[in-house]
Amino acid sequence: MELFIRQMSEFKFACPVCGQHITADSSASGKPLECPTCFQRIVAPQAPLSGDPKLILSGSKVSTAPTAWAGGAESRQGHSKLQSLKASLMPVLLLLVTGSAALLLWHDQLSNLANGLAERAAPVPKAPPPTAFRSPHPIPTTVNWTLNVTNATIPAGQVVGSIHGNGFLCERATFKAGRLSFRQGPPALPDLGITVSLGVRQAEQLRGKAVVVTPINPVPAPRIALRWKDDQQEPVTEHIHSGYAMKIVFGAVVDGRIHGRLFIALPDEQKSFAAGDFEAEITKPTQPLAGK
Repeated sequence: MELFIRQMSEFKFACPVCGQHITADSSASGKPLECPTCFQRIVAPQAPLSGDPKLILSGSKVSTAPTAWAGGAESRQGHSKLQSLKASLMPVLLLLVTGSAALLLWHDQLSNLANGLAERAAPVPKAPPPTAFRSPHPIPTTVNWTLNVTNATIPAGQVVGSIHGNGFLCERATFKAGRLSFRQGPPALPDLGITVSLGVRQAEQLRGKAVVVTPINPVPAPRIALRWKDDQQEPVTEHIHSGYAMKIVFGAVVDGRIHGRLFIALPDEQKSFAAGDFEAEITKPTQPLAGK
């Protein structure tokens, strides 16, 4: 009985690689073993039912299919993860591509907007304040300011003087609608000027006459308009009705001009004055349009 049990618990089989005979216990049937000669991994065959010791079985080499299959599974798992990663990154890539395309299309608009914002944010440089008016002509030393017309000196030559502290040279004299004007600078808006309102419409009415005004004149004196430019280059006009001295001697009217001599001293703070010979151009007042 004991011999039967021994024969049933052990059996022999050959290594499929090198042919080495291997004795194994029946419990090793179907399990992987290592050949003691070639060290290959082999699977022991099923133990025979008979106890014939001459029966030689052959084992089988351990198949690498399971390992390959496991590798294939891992490969497929890695491929699946890669596909998932691509799917999650696709919206990001699409957003980047769309943003880049929009940036290229709107580059000019964005640049203009940025430049506009920069210009608005930049401080606006302040324009330097205008310099005060300074006459290019000196104040004459041949004329003295005085309210005594008897002692007043009228030098020969163009009308010169001082207006609001600036040297004055008459560049144009006109007679229009009873107003005798002496101006320096542009015709429309002079830098300096004196206008005498004589109340006489026709220049011929003044031929050979003299107009004398003293500070204590008993009759209403002609109105004087004194013009100059302030420190901001803005025009200023001061009207003077009394308190001044003036002497105008009118001569002939020739070729549309009335000749004469002038002396005037005004009571303003700067003591403006003017004196000299003049030829005033006689101009006609502008006629209003019919129906106006």
